[in-house]
Amino acid sequence: MTTAAPAVKPGRKRDHTRDPEILDATLDVLAETGYDGMTLDQVATRAKAGKATLYRRWSSKSDLVIDAVACMKKENLAPEALPDTGTLRGDLLAMIKPPSIQDAERKLKIMSGVVSMISKQPELREAIQAVMVEPRAAANRFLLRRAVDRGEIRPDCDVETLALVSASMVFYRTMIQQIPVDRDFLVSVIDEILLPAVRR
Repeated sequence: MTTAAPAVKPGRKRDHTRDPEILDATLDVLAETGYDGMTLDQVATRAKAGKATLYRRWSSKSDLVIDAVACMKKENLAPEALPDTGTLRGDLLAMIKPPSIQDAERKLKIMSGVVSMISKQPELREAIQAVMVEPRAAANRFLLRRAVDRGEIRPDCDVETLALVSASMVFYRTMIQQIPVDRDFLVSVIDEILLPAVRR
C-alpha cells in the first residue's frame, strides 16, 4: 500500500504593491551615484524596504535598473488612449508631454547611468531598447496606420521605419549626446523629418 505524498502548500504570494516606490528609489540612486556606485542595499535604504525583498524580486542590479527605466517611460500608449485630433500632426503634437527642468536634468543623469551599464554589459542593449524605444514606436505605428486609413498620408510609406524615427532620435539625443529633449526638438522632428516623408 502506497502512502499519498503530502500536499505541497503554495508559497506566500509576493507583494508587489511597493514596487513603484522601489523603482522610483532606484532611479534616484542611479541619478545620484551612477551605475557603478549604485548598490541594491542603497536602493533598499532609500525605499525603506527590506534588502531581502529586493534580492527576491531582482536577481541583479541590471535587472532592477531595466525595470526602473521601463517604469519611468511607462505611460498609457494603448491605442484607445492615444489622441485622435483628426490629423497626424495634431496627434503627434498631442503626444508631447512638457517636462520640467528638474525632470530633464534627472533623466539625463539616469540615462548616463544606463549608458554606463550598457558599456559594461552590451548584451542588455536590446532589453533597454525594448523598454525605451519600442513602446513609443508602437504608438507611432498606430497613428501612422490610422493616417493611411483616412487617406491623409501616402499608403506606400514605410510605416515600420518611420515609426522608429522620433523614438530613435530621442534615444540617441538622451543616451549618446546627453542633451535634454524639449518640445522644440520634437516639433522639428515631426515637421522637418516625419511629415515630409509621408506627404503625398
